[in-house]
Amino acid sequence: MALSMSAGVLTGCAPDKPQFKSIDLTGADYAQGFSLADHNGQLRTLKDFAGKVVVVFFGFTQCPDVCPTSMAELAEIKKQLGADGDKLQAIFITVDPERDTPEMLKAYMANFDPTFLALRPTPEQLAQVARDFKIYYKKVDGKTQGSYTMDHSAGSYIFDPQGRVRLYSRYGSGAEVLASDIRLLLKSS
Repeated sequence: MALSMSAGVLTGCAPDKPQFKSIDLTGADYAQGFSLADHNGQLRTLKDFAGKVVVVFFGFTQCPDVCPTSMAELAEIKKQLGADGDKLQAIFITVDPERDTPEMLKAYMANFDPTFLALRPTPEQLAQVARDFKIYYKKVDGKTQGSYTMDHSAGSYIFDPQGRVRLYSRYGSGAEVLASDIRLLLKSS
């Protein structure tokens, strides 16, 4: 009985932490950032988006379902945020730089929101950023020469307005869950 009362007292004294619905990565020593060219050829880092919540998703433009669904959810979240929508920056990092040209990436982003940015690493940069973010990607041959798809991790990393990795959102969590977490990050900054 004394043990359960002590535990209750200890939790009552703990500082209020935001109750995120996504996986809390606060303090993680990976997914610390990037330095990659965007679809306009401009070098981008997290510092470019200071004051915004940044959501980083890895994918490719010829993805049949996961990638467009995730990007459409981010566009929906931006709308749900209303006046705070301009404090959300979506970043799409291609895992298929071989096919995803800057022109294709720009057009792909425009399908969802003109403020969303796609980053196109070189194959060497992709290997490094994949290690840094602990994401998986692999080219899977198709039925014909030159046709292939990409297997890849399907979650999103969320950075707070100070550029610190804070959350990981699994694919399929839904726009409401991610919007709620983004509101908490904006409120606590």
